[in-house]
Amino acid sequence: MVSERSGAQVLVASNRGPVSYTKGDDGALTAKRGGGGLVSGLSAIGSDAGAVWVCAALGDGDREAARRSGGHLDTADTGGQHVRMLDIPADVFTDAYNGIANSVLWFVHHMLYQTPLEPSFDDAFRARWASYEAYNAAFADALADEAAPGAVVLVQDYHLTLVPGLLRARRPDLRIGHFSHTPWAPADYFRMLPDDVAEAVLRGMLGGDRAAFLTRRWAEAFADCCAAVLGAEVTRGADGEVTITHEGRTTRLGVHGLGADAEFLRERAHRPDVDERLAALREQIGGADRKTIVRVDRTELSKNIVRGLRAYRALLAGHPEWRERVVHVAFAYPSRQDLEVYRAYTDEVGRLAEEINAEYGTPGWQPVVLHVKDDFARSLAAYRLADVALVNPIRDGMNLVAKEVPVISERGCALVLSREAGAYEELGDDAFCVNPYDITGTARALHEALSLEDGERAERTKRLAAAATALPPDRWFLQQLRALEQ
Repeated sequence: MVSERSGAQVLVASNRGPVSYTKGDDGALTAKRGGGGLVSGLSAIGSDAGAVWVCAALGDGDREAARRSGGHLDTADTGGQHVRMLDIPADVFTDAYNGIANSVLWFVHHMLYQTPLEPSFDDAFRARWASYEAYNAAFADALADEAAPGAVVLVQDYHLTLVPGLLRARRPDLRIGHFSHTPWAPADYFRMLPDDVAEAVLRGMLGGDRAAFLTRRWAEAFADCCAAVLGAEVTRGADGEVTITHEGRTTRLGVHGLGADAEFLRERAHRPDVDERLAALREQIGGADRKTIVRVDRTELSKNIVRGLRAYRALLAGHPEWRERVVHVAFAYPSRQDLEVYRAYTDEVGRLAEEINAEYGTPGWQPVVLHVKDDFARSLAAYRLADVALVNPIRDGMNLVAKEVPVISERGCALVLSREAGAYEELGDDAFCVNPYDITGTARALHEALSLEDGERAERTKRLAAAATALPPDRWFLQQLRALEQ
């Protein structure tokens, strides 16, 4: 077990771990392993690397598993990975996760506030901020306890912005990196935060040796914030490397554009359960010659699903030749339903889809096929049949859907892509790029994408897939690790 070793040489810290637990009526715990870039990346370094993943218990099942194991999970549950799960008090976790990370930091970086009414940073906010500080401190304590001398620590995302600085104070011998999976707000918007909070976030991240981002744009925005808020010195080298010096410490910035895992996607997309769902979708769509516009998203406010549906309605209104010839396959999987604003947004997505179907539908044609129950196999089936992929977020750190669809689309796929998605930096040249607020412009892009000649669509798809898979999850993780080890 982890506790029996002298310390880990490589550590990863993230809010969500690689496994989650549910507790049955009989008290038995059932483990479910997760996926994603971190899981693939940590697996890439091998089980003999002495790596430890530190994460938080997210629910009652996780907390029970953490208590029964003393925090060090059974490797039989984790696929052989050593995981320390923190049993942070539920009220502290909720305030930190929902009250600050998801309701403040996420909103700032995605620029989602309706500023005439929000935010309001009052005493209730200060209480939640104290919980965020305590939550970050719990991670810093665990990492300091688990790390071998000189170990490498990769801290993940906006939930844990304070950890690098806190950990540096506890263990100055460690090599510490922070990676942001979200966009980074422009300095003027970031300064919406109370001055001391904005400073704390930046100082926390500058406690690391490196701060890394999905695109150059987000890295530059972070540098601008450090200069504007802290008065830090920003240096741009001839080789393009950006460093930030503040209070005697220098932090290097890095860019690692997470790509799609082509090998996994292509294998997984042709399993029997995906074939079954593909047949069911084709039956729902009807007509072998009908084209499909596919989107797969959580009902996250930043994903811009409502404007996407309005653009599709504008397409049908302005180009009646597409009626009964195209179907919008929209998967909108409910997200963060414990927050009222997300529940209302999810309801609006369903209402608008019904409205379009009532307005334009015919006995043999349903213009929008909407699914709200999360089903990964069905998502892959939709990727396979996509003629057009619609990815129009207001802001997005990367957006892996934009990268995944071209990899497994069977007939070639035209990509309609928001210029505010991180993926735009790599895929923009071969996509139909849109302003996410421009419904008329998005409808025009959908028409152009649907009208694309087969040969050009195939060539664009080939180039999109190559760019999308340039840095798959295992290489993405190892690239960060090696940059810290230099």
